[in-house]
Amino acid sequence: MAALHVVVLLSLICICRSDDRLTPAKPLSAGDKLVSSNGVFSLGFFSPTNSTAGSYIGIWYNNIPKRTYVWVANRDKPITNGSPGKLVVTNNSDLVLSDSQGRTLWTTMNNFTTGATGTSAVLLDSGNLVIRSPNGTEIWQSFHYPTDTILPGMQLPLSTDDDLYTRLVAWRGPDDPATSNYSMGGDSSSDLQVVIWNGTRPYWRRAAWDGALVTALYQSSTGFIMTQTTVDIGGKFYLTFTVSAGSPSTRLILHYTGMFQFLAWNSTSSSWNVFIERPNPICDRYAYCGPFGYCDATETVPKCNCLSGYEPDGVNFSRGCRRKGELTCGGGDSFSTLSGMKTPDKFVYIRNRSFDQCEADCRNNCSCTAYAFSNMKNGSTSSDQSRCLIWLGKLVDTGKFRDGSGENLYLRLASSTGIYIFPYALMDCIV
Repeated sequence: MAALHVVVLLSLICICRSDDRLTPAKPLSAGDKLVSSNGVFSLGFFSPTNSTAGSYIGIWYNNIPKRTYVWVANRDKPITNGSPGKLVVTNNSDLVLSDSQGRTLWTTMNNFTTGATGTSAVLLDSGNLVIRSPNGTEIWQSFHYPTDTILPGMQLPLSTDDDLYTRLVAWRGPDDPATSNYSMGGDSSSDLQVVIWNGTRPYWRRAAWDGALVTALYQSSTGFIMTQTTVDIGGKFYLTFTVSAGSPSTRLILHYTGMFQFLAWNSTSSSWNVFIERPNPICDRYAYCGPFGYCDATETVPKCNCLSGYEPDGVNFSRGCRRKGELTCGGGDSFSTLSGMKTPDKFVYIRNRSFDQCEADCRNNCSCTAYAFSNMKNGSTSSDQSRCLIWLGKLVDTGKFRDGSGENLYLRLASSTGIYIFPYALMDCIV
């Protein structure tokens, strides 16, 4: 009989651990949790450490001892006053979180007018929470509504006109999942770059996409490979990343300090190792070096320099750089090739151009100060596979990459070329 009790107990434990879904007949209450079938992720109620705000519904790593949340549903409407909450799948194919008073704190708002018997919410092995119709169609998924975290397989749109996706928004603090001023997503003025904002002001900007379809990062200390892929879906571009088989748990987050970080779990030290962090160095912050200045990360001590043909406009780079000589705009101007550069912001994107046509567009416009060209045939499915960027007026937020990446920036010059190096290393640019 004792053996039978053990078998029954083990069976119940297995059933509990493999429970990865909700149905209209089976809601989630305080103390319950879903666990993905691979055991990696959990969904349930939680209260952050050192927080008195209330409780939340979230997803976290199930087997990592340091509780790490990757998604929060009701981040700005916690369950307060010790009221028990309940998460249910409705007959209209929605997830609804309510408190003991019946007040709705969060819902998916799928707006289905008729019921669908057999609808369920499933926590997938990827950490994605999805609502499925009886025929298996995914009606809603948490990957389209991220909090501050990108997991392998998630897609970050470069385009801002995609209503299915929302920006990453950082936590307000280490124990406060409420939305903060820092957000990250596709640039509203372009379909080619990703920006971190502090409120409405840019804080950091990734260089405009040059058409590269796949880039990879190898971590020698761990042996895993992180691959970033740019995909074209219906003429809209998305960034996604994957990791090689056997890799530790990895994630990309927008930290509450405004930093964008790539982290991997180190089981030996029981901590998250930061492998990539942006902006880094500090002079890579948006427009840090001013107009016509650039952040030179190739220096031993990264600092602001002036582009070819420019000199500091004052005793430091608070006002950027000024041109040494005026452009003639009569055919005598030349172009200097600056390699390995981060393309500046505020560009004009001209389509259906060859390299020569792109240069001509800049040369024939007296306001054009630079241009860049890329063939996007490996990354775009559209008939136009060129990317001609020209800049009219000041060049802001450019830099030179430490790792040799970047692209050619063709800078318009009136006379002799040469990069002006500011004679003092700026101490606040140190990594």
